[in-house]
Amino acid sequence: MTPIIIGAIVIAVLAVAALGLALRNRDVNNAIGQLSGETVKRDTKVPVPAPDAVEKAATGREIEAVASSRGRAALVAAEAAPPVAYVPPDPETIGVARRQFLNRSIFAMFGLGITAFGAASIGFLWPQGVSGFGSKVNVGKIPDIEAAIAAGGGFFYVPEGRMWVTEYPSSALEKASAQYGFFDQVEQGLRAGVTALYQTCPHLGCRVPQCLTSQWFECPCHGSQYNRVGEKKGGPAPRGMDRFPMELNAASELIVDTGSVIQGPAIGTNTTGQEAEGPNCISGAEEH
Repeated sequence: MTPIIIGAIVIAVLAVAALGLALRNRDVNNAIGQLSGETVKRDTKVPVPAPDAVEKAATGREIEAVASSRGRAALVAAEAAPPVAYVPPDPETIGVARRQFLNRSIFAMFGLGITAFGAASIGFLWPQGVSGFGSKVNVGKIPDIEAAIAAGGGFFYVPEGRMWVTEYPSSALEKASAQYGFFDQVEQGLRAGVTALYQTCPHLGCRVPQCLTSQWFECPCHGSQYNRVGEKKGGPAPRGMDRFPMELNAASELIVDTGSVIQGPAIGTNTTGQEAEGPNCISGAEEH
């Protein structure tokens, strides 16, 4: 043979082999599965009860084929359930569900907002009653208060109670009992020699400072003036400085109830007769 013929024969053999390998791979890919030779040999050695359709010892491939045919037979034999008619959902029902969700969300937000506002209002209005302004403030013992008044040049400011505490002369008690309609609420403090005044001006609510030169209270906002015990002396204020109820406890300490404001004495009230003891800090105030 010539080399050309030998080469052609080799190429033909290789082509046949390649074609056979391709066909085998195609069968494997299309099959459900393939048992290895070792598995087939092991299955043939194990005694397997022969199925009705198999009279002799079966290989693994035959057992798999029988099982597959039985499964198909069972599926075919099973009675199929009647089909259920498809009912499309009602578009109107779906729309109502969306509207309900949105409506409930809006009402929930409204409810949450009202609840938060109500809780904040209750918290604001709920009486604290612990300490500070709005409660009963223990100013201290009378001798200590008198020392503080002297150290302040005639005035003692208590920031915890937003009040001024000044001396009240015992010689004015008779006039006070006659002219103060609130005398019974402040009597204990006045008889102890002191009075407690709210720091704000009755005119428009400005904080009223003391004037050390005149020994009066003089409002810098509109010029209202009050003597040392808060009785009006000039300016546009409608009355004297407001004040707080006072009492003494068992330890002779002054207790001032800053949660109850008493309106100041009427214009013209002058129980102490005190006039300005020096230059006024605020000028131009006129009696109204």
